[in-house]
Amino acid sequence: MPTNISQWRMVGQDKDFELTHETVENLKPGDAIVKIAGCGVCHTDISFWHHGVQTKHAMPLTLGHEISGKVVAGPESVLNKNVIVPAVLPCGECDFCKNDRSNVCRNQLMPGNDFHGGFASHIVVPSRFLCVVPDAVLNKYPLEQLSVIADAISTPYQVVKKSELKAGDLAIVIGVGGVGIYGALIAKIFGAKVIALDISDEKLKVAENNGVDATLNIKGLDQKAIKDKVKELAKNIGAPKFGWKIFEISGTKPGQDLAFNLITFASTLSIVGFTMDKVEVRLSNLMAFDAKLIGTWGCKAELYPEVVALVADDRLKIGQFVETFPMSKINEVFKNTLEHKYTKRSVLVPDFN
Repeated sequence: MPTNISQWRMVGQDKDFELTHETVENLKPGDAIVKIAGCGVCHTDISFWHHGVQTKHAMPLTLGHEISGKVVAGPESVLNKNVIVPAVLPCGECDFCKNDRSNVCRNQLMPGNDFHGGFASHIVVPSRFLCVVPDAVLNKYPLEQLSVIADAISTPYQVVKKSELKAGDLAIVIGVGGVGIYGALIAKIFGAKVIALDISDEKLKVAENNGVDATLNIKGLDQKAIKDKVKELAKNIGAPKFGWKIFEISGTKPGQDLAFNLITFASTLSIVGFTMDKVEVRLSNLMAFDAKLIGTWGCKAELYPEVVALVADDRLKIGQFVETFPMSKINEVFKNTLEHKYTKRSVLVPDFN
């Protein structure tokens, strides 16, 4: 694995890049060239770069799957449109796609994993599922900030829907960083009572300032103490004792251990964060509590317009949770992300687009 990200191939990251007739003519049918406005830095990118997780495409490979930009070549339906590139691009034709499970399409393509991704000036992508951004949204946020919709927002949106969370439920969000804060806010939009758990007072303060009902810094607490405090907080905010919706978004072994321990009667535990670490649990708890354990992978491309609508209607505000950096600072940003120095979602912006 490279120790310096500049060793990754930066496709299109060249001041001399030109959109020539030959470039357009060589596009495959249905493909589009997107001039990148911004590409978010995700924990998955860090896993590829630092933690030994293998990409499907052989190295060298440009990472980055949280992308927004403008279509500069491709089908007329999207040409010159501002778009968000779904982090998981399905085929639209297989049994999974035809049965409302397109996010696990076996023919799916993921930028920065299956093909060269968004830490570049331009990217070539299948155009079929590009999500066009309405002008109403661009009047509120610059296009580069909207890149976080491609994963940091859409992923928790899908899992909240998948959990069958309803108004009045208790949602417990473990980890309220760049993805988890959106999970907490989306749960609030769905009408839940929300408790945020984290080891950072700063992140918990952000959650509290944005309407989360209760917060708890779990640093140094054992699982029993945490569960007792969660029960107390649930009572204080008028949340139900049972049927908890638990969202593990920290992507850590301690977070997953805790999440499983919080299961109670009729709970649903959703695993959102990723870690290579293994967790030892007693699966019989699921039987005894008549509980559910579910996973989630990305977000169905078909749900992206719903997420964009939340932003367009001001039900979900994103500006304060995003921080942009020049793409030339990619090495520094990756290093700082690995060291947990940021509290906001980092978005890299091409220096010369």
